Amino acid sequence: QVQLVESGGGLVEAGGSLRLSCAISGRTFSRYVMGWFRQAPGKEREFVAAVRWSDAVTYYSDSAKGRFTISRDSAKNTVYLQMNSPKTEDTAVYYCAASVRVTLYSRNSALYDYWGQGTQVTVSS
Repeated sequence: QVQLVESGGGLVEAGGSLRLSCAISGRTFSRYVMGWFRQAPGKEREFVAAVRWSDAVTYYSDSAKGRFTISRDSAKNTVYLQMNSPKTEDTAVYYCAASVRVTLYSRNSALYDYWGQGTQVTVSS
């Protein structure tokens, strides 16, 4: 089993910055694709970014591209989501997820096997 624990959420002003962390424990994950998703009230869960653990290749949603950066630290077994210039519409619960089935990346949350509990990000205007 794999355990994912997110941290770093909170209240941030629009235009500021925030870094989310996802600590990973359990089975080895050299083959995993790690993703960040988010879910705002009344909306479906949506893909934000993903990183392939083996070579750190990254993928972004159109809304995240240019503002957010996903990265992984293999020594710390941690995935990060650096959020720069957040907007009020980025307000959501952010989830870290791991997939053993995806080989490149996927926006489909159903293909991710393990999930964290989520961390709330609120962007104020």
